[in-house]
Amino acid sequence: MVEHIDVSAKSEYKPLVHFWSTCVGAGRANEGLRANWQKQLNTVVSHCGFKYIRFHGLFNKDMFIYRKDKDKEIYNWQYVDELFDSLLDIGIRPFVEFGFCPEDLASGSTTQFWWKGNVTPPKDYSKWGDLIKNCIIHWIDRYGIKEVRQWYFEVWNEPNLFAFWASTKHSYFELYKISALTIKEIDPMLRVGGPSTSNFVPDDRFSGETEDTSKQLTFKVDDIDKQNWKAVWVEDFINYCFKENLPLDFISTHPYPTDFALDGHGETRGLSRNVNSTQSDLKWLRDFIDNSKYPNAEIHLTEWSSSPSPRDFAHDYLPAATFVVKSNIESSNLVDSLSYWTFTDVFEEGGAGDTIFHGGFGMINFQSIVKPTYHAYRFLNYLGDNELKRGDGYIITRKSKNNKVVALLYNYPENVNQTVAISPYPDWTIAQETLEKGSIKNINFVVKDLQPSTKFLVETLDSNHGFAFKKWQEMGMIASPNREQIEELKDAALDTKKEYFEVQADGKLVIDLEVEPWAIVSIREI
Repeated sequence: MVEHIDVSAKSEYKPLVHFWSTCVGAGRANEGLRANWQKQLNTVVSHCGFKYIRFHGLFNKDMFIYRKDKDKEIYNWQYVDELFDSLLDIGIRPFVEFGFCPEDLASGSTTQFWWKGNVTPPKDYSKWGDLIKNCIIHWIDRYGIKEVRQWYFEVWNEPNLFAFWASTKHSYFELYKISALTIKEIDPMLRVGGPSTSNFVPDDRFSGETEDTSKQLTFKVDDIDKQNWKAVWVEDFINYCFKENLPLDFISTHPYPTDFALDGHGETRGLSRNVNSTQSDLKWLRDFIDNSKYPNAEIHLTEWSSSPSPRDFAHDYLPAATFVVKSNIESSNLVDSLSYWTFTDVFEEGGAGDTIFHGGFGMINFQSIVKPTYHAYRFLNYLGDNELKRGDGYIITRKSKNNKVVALLYNYPENVNQTVAISPYPDWTIAQETLEKGSIKNINFVVKDLQPSTKFLVETLDSNHGFAFKKWQEMGMIASPNREQIEELKDAALDTKKEYFEVQADGKLVIDLEVEPWAIVSIREI
């Protein structure tokens, strides 16, 4: 069966906001001082169009911003200046995450990750306010108020999880209060938000001051997709802010389409939700905020991927890229950002990966070999800002600045109802089995009312083009390839299929396509 897609280049349009390129994530601040991190960031900014970047660890010991020598408080701006200078030179702004707690200001010694981010509350909230104040005043002095007003300031990361906030819901709300009031006292036009909570849940485990795992439903019901999934703490947070008359410029949370919960046997296990869960979660948020006491608050999803695991081979495979395209296209015009976590495998929450591909979050691996998700964001970035037509598995756009037509087609197999399944490292078989699902789609693609002889490029990402993991498998999955092999892998990663077509004398572009399962096809006027 052949699917027919046709559109006029002169069709009426509606706006298409590139919310997918608003922000992208990275591991921690100190990693941003490395040459390969900055080189890779320059690549994704140049080709994927990202405007902001968010990361953990700003106040970690290895950034040296704050420490005490006896009773004397010492501020050292050298490392953060080097980092923020580099970001702005590359052409991207910081989406500042205030966290974790400086060791000399912390109330306890509980830490997270090998780099020991301190996750306890400040022992003196007024001193935390001073820290925030001194940071922002320094940035205004260095970069100017006009620049800093364009940044975002987010308070902490996933405080609903004890692993990231060794305290209670109310104590986080108090942390937000002192942070927000401090920021707005400096300049009312600076933007602040939260609560930066983790993935949606189908139960009331987070309704109290701390998580109650006995209320988890994920592995206790027959069909999790029939449950009422909702954002964590968002309602309580908004009610608190309204009661305390606090500023709230944006809501942030992390809608990973998964849930990690106790499986009934004392083990924590991950489960992927249905393929439309991201869109459903974003719709829930949009409706909730529109009807809340802060209806004008922006919505920033400051972390998102197919799973929150840094050792999931799905991140290295082609289906993750198709999931990125599908989720973003089908969720368009609902929120202000959906920030992919992360752009790079220069990422050390669990330490360094044992092999060059290890299921790391990044769209580029440590050796600067791009993964399919990099191409997904590159293809999304090519789209125009005027939407002409969309349907199941495609969108057709036009660029307002030059009227050029750009389309994006994708084949997310109909027989895959889930989000891309988690494939825990070191076993890549689930990722491989997922790749082998689905069938070819035959498409007759027609654009009318074009200038005759206009050239179009059709660029295809599929299992044989632009997918370096396959080449690595052919090499024997060498843990540490030599320099020549790394170059071969880089070439394979960039080797998408490219074909050129010309508009007919009657003003029609006619292309017959065989789109493989999981393939993504960018069709653009050149």
